[in-house]
Amino acid sequence: MNTPPPNPPTDPLPLSVSIVCMDNESTIRRTLESVRPLATEIIALDSGSTDSTKDILREFSVQIIDQPWLGHVKQKQAALDLCTQPWILHMDSDESLEPELQQSIREVIEKDIANPQAMGNVGGYELNRRVWWAGKMLNHAWQPEHRLRLVRNASAEWAGYDPHDKLVLTSGSAARLPGVMRHDTIPSIAEFMQRQISHARIAAESYERLNRKPSVLKLVASPVGAWLKQMVIRQAWRDGWRGWCAASAAEFATAIKHMILLERSFKQDDDES
Repeated sequence: MNTPPPNPPTDPLPLSVSIVCMDNESTIRRTLESVRPLATEIIALDSGSTDSTKDILREFSVQIIDQPWLGHVKQKQAALDLCTQPWILHMDSDESLEPELQQSIREVIEKDIANPQAMGNVGGYELNRRVWWAGKMLNHAWQPEHRLRLVRNASAEWAGYDPHDKLVLTSGSAARLPGVMRHDTIPSIAEFMQRQISHARIAAESYERLNRKPSVLKLVASPVGAWLKQMVIRQAWRDGWRGWCAASAAEFATAIKHMILLERSFKQDDDES
């Protein structure tokens, strides 16, 4: 691994950063501090913040666009479409770049500037995201979680279904960069579980639109499978009590999603009868 220099360079790169946000005052400062030394342009689509989120964005000279919420996929695509630089980095408002990853991004873009042919057919890079919770990084739960986030302009688009959006390449191949993207997604377990319920409802609605049929068997088997994936395959138990909670949260979210889908399905049958 490359060790970042004690005083890393701060010259901006031909890089746009896209962010979607709403009421993220507790996390967005860290996000901006981690990308400001790299970016020529930072664009934030705000969907109605009432806290100090916009004030923080202005501190960092971010271009703020007021955009009512379009859904996870469409909102992020709208932010992507506004970026003007040759390279684009998408960051969620609760994510930040650790120093090694900052240096990796700088190195690969500077390499592209110096010798574009040396980059080959690479259209983008996946970054590994790790959850930070209760003063510690989770090294096993949800790991590895490689996400395509750094892409050439006009080489990628947002796809997937709400709330499970994903950035995909439309041209070129993907590579991976060393370093960690920190994810501050658990302010407290109570708040995290409330968010999981919201995401489960949105996922159930997306499943319904995709004509994915619910079943009691899925309600029983899928949550158990989600728990085993974290505890056995990811070895979340090695993260201590945090890992056990993470696996249980994955189980809970999966169960809620299938319960909501079953409820909606049977309610629709009752309305039609």
